[in-house]
Amino acid sequence: MGEKWWNGKVAAGIWTVLRVWLGVQWLQAGWGKVTGKFDATGYLQGAIAKAGGEAPVVAGWYGTFLETVALPNAEIFNILIPWGELFVGLGLIVGLLTMPALVAGAFMNLNFLLAGTISTNPVLLAAAVVLMFAGYTAIRFGLDRWAVPMAKEKVTKRTLREVHA
Repeated sequence: MGEKWWNGKVAAGIWTVLRVWLGVQWLQAGWGKVTGKFDATGYLQGAIAKAGGEAPVVAGWYGTFLETVALPNAEIFNILIPWGELFVGLGLIVGLLTMPALVAGAFMNLNFLLAGTISTNPVLLAAAVVLMFAGYTAIRFGLDRWAVPMAKEKVTKRTLREVHA
């Protein structure tokens, strides 16, 4: 029997185009923040404000999280967000550490959505989920195609050495 269509080269090509497009979106978002003066404080304060009032956009529990955890630690988020976006973008573009990059990107999109920012976040989150379900086919034309088997081989050899030691 032949290869299933969802595991074939055509599907891998489609997922690669989607993966690279998603990576470019993250790279552009991160690059602008890394090379500029990024400060999440105003964004966090705005999201906290959206948690109150008659028709809150942000869930109360998330507003509390932002107020008690994120805002007091804004300096950390000022580093994590831009560099996270940049590294997610690079990873997706070259197809290296693709699954961790997809999970990290989806997690950031989810948090941006929870903070009341719609923008492109639903589309980016959906693309990440689709690529996660595509699995190996999404990395077929990326560096993970070689990096993942190499890493598995090293772990297996190390495990065998430890068992026989």
